[in-house]
Amino acid sequence: MRFVNTHCHWNEEPLKAPLEEQRAAAAEAGVARAVVVGFDLPSSRRALELARQPGVPEILAAVGLHPHDARTADEGFYEDLRALLADPRAAALGEIGLDYWYDNSPREVQREVFARQVALGVGVGKPLVLHLRDGKDPEADGVYGQAFRILEEGKAREVGGVFHCFGGNASQARAALDLGFHLSFAGPLTYPKNHALRDIARDCPLDRILTETDAPYLAPQGHRGKPNEPAWVVEVARTLAEVRGLSLEALTEAVWENAERLFCPGGPR
Repeated sequence: MRFVNTHCHWNEEPLKAPLEEQRAAAAEAGVARAVVVGFDLPSSRRALELARQPGVPEILAAVGLHPHDARTADEGFYEDLRALLADPRAAALGEIGLDYWYDNSPREVQREVFARQVALGVGVGKPLVLHLRDGKDPEADGVYGQAFRILEEGKAREVGGVFHCFGGNASQARAALDLGFHLSFAGPLTYPKNHALRDIARDCPLDRILTETDAPYLAPQGHRGKPNEPAWVVEVARTLAEVRGLSLEALTEAVWENAERLFCPGGPR
């Protein structure tokens, strides 16, 4: 079997455990490919550096600015991001989106920076890796409603992408799928009380499902309280297979093909 982890942060500094150890553990678990996702310019450059290093798992990079740091974007940022996206190892633009839980950047600034990055991704033909988290006092349409408008206006369906660590409800899942996006499931899928999320994962079309860890965050149930590791995507996949009534082999092969179409449309890099 070949597992794919479509969202992890081996580009964080410092790592909770040495990269060499984590990469070896992932390879031993059967993880053949990992997407290392940027959240600002330095982490995006680091993701590209890692993607240039041979080894197993193969590493692809996503580059972009997280909504937490949207306030730091200036015109020079967009020029730098466009240059990073020109690298053939940049498989996607992300992670981008809206986060009203912490409000580390003003909401209007988050929306403006999100829209500009969507436009940039569509302009260069790269899929989008989305981070969406509602606030403690959700607005009438919430982050999902606002994000859907920005994505529609930005013609994001032309490039598609993934709602990373999907945590919305069933109607939001349908809207994301209607936009042509994938849903990615992480450690929260394994949490005992997350019945609604498992229902969404069960009903999602098989050709739109991805698996991830968001390591070092959101460790699966058997490791809660510990820094997450990319190798543990296997546990997410195992839960997903059980929910859908599939063999682990069938599930992992379908997810591999989905990730291949999304992140490697031109074939192996």
